[in-house]
Amino acid sequence: MRSVALFLLLSTPALAQPVETPAREIVARAFEAMGGKEWAQARSLLLTGRAVFYAPDSAAPRTVADDYRMWRLFEEDRADAHAEAGMVRIVARVKGKTLFEIASDGAVSWNQNGVIPAEKAAETWANNFGFGVIRHALKPGFTLTRLPDDNVLGDAVHMVRVTDPAGTVTLFGIDQRTHRVRLAGFLTPKGWHVRTYADFFMVGPWVQPGKVTLYYNGVKQNEVIWERAVVNPPLDAALFKPGAALPAR
Repeated sequence: MRSVALFLLLSTPALAQPVETPAREIVARAFEAMGGKEWAQARSLLLTGRAVFYAPDSAAPRTVADDYRMWRLFEEDRADAHAEAGMVRIVARVKGKTLFEIASDGAVSWNQNGVIPAEKAAETWANNFGFGVIRHALKPGFTLTRLPDDNVLGDAVHMVRVTDPAGTVTLFGIDQRTHRVRLAGFLTPKGWHVRTYADFFMVGPWVQPGKVTLYYNGVKQNEVIWERAVVNPPLDAALFKPGAALPAR
């Protein structure tokens, strides 16, 4: 009987292992799902919405900005995922009064109080920049690695590690069904930072997350609800200079 059992064991073919989708293919699918060439090569972006900010010691929202806007002039190439790149301006206002403002014209960073020293500016952007690197991830110099699958807000995602030419690592969660980007995670001076993306809407081929939730060290810090997006609007570089007037909403 033992001989028969051994024969059956040896003669049974090994269970076939599922073919693992390569990381590069997963990211390529995400490119197409997010808007293809128009998404990857966009020159500028204007987002308008609102934001909820939470205190670190309470479950209740600390502040609700009823006017939250971002203007962005994108860089052509990105070698360091979390370094200052391109031009950006973000403003949060509550009933017409500025809660905070932060911007960069590509060389000088500033906020509602004035110019930010270079060292502090680098730390500030390292805490915030990260998502945009995936738009460059298929270019030479980037390394893409499959990680164990996970889920975001109940949806199954493929996890991919993107290592940029500077050696900086960013994790991305790509929806297994829609192939949209659902999560970005990276190390910052404030700790481990995760963003989840949901409630997508389309602006032409561009797919815009309508809700972005930001966590630091596992704790929710704020939620941004984007209500309107304009892709490739004409933005004057003067808009990003220190103290430039705020455009009307």
